[in-house]
Amino acid sequence: MYHHYLFVLAGVCGDITMTQCPGSLAVSPGQQVTTNCRASQSVSGYLAWYLQKPGQRPKLLIYLASSWASGVPARFSSSGSGTDFTLTVNNLEAEDVRDYYCQQHYSSPLSPPTVSSLVFSLFLFSGTLQVEWTPEA
Repeated sequence: MYHHYLFVLAGVCGDITMTQCPGSLAVSPGQQVTTNCRASQSVSGYLAWYLQKPGQRPKLLIYLASSWASGVPARFSSSGSGTDFTLTVNNLEAEDVRDYYCQQHYSSPLSPPTVSSLVFSLFLFSGTLQVEWTPEA
């Protein structure tokens, strides 16, 4: 007796490109900052957000689109599914001045996870937090 199996891998054709919308915004401490991330094809809810301080390794903030990593303050939140995701930082603090990345892990382990090609950076400037987009080096 022969058994035939069909394996369907939906949406895992080719590389998945992650992009964060370009733009800039000046805000004051205590305000809210929002950044968006878009996948070139659906990643379901397999999206993570990281922040990185200069000279340090990236730190996981959010995984599975909306779950907090251990020790992450509740002022960080995320929403979205499919191709569009949003990271929100409420009550912005000086320690939030970091580079932010979105990463899909939907295609793993068939292909490596991919990270956004643009970095979302927060800069402290003249008493306000300056939000800018810069190309990843």
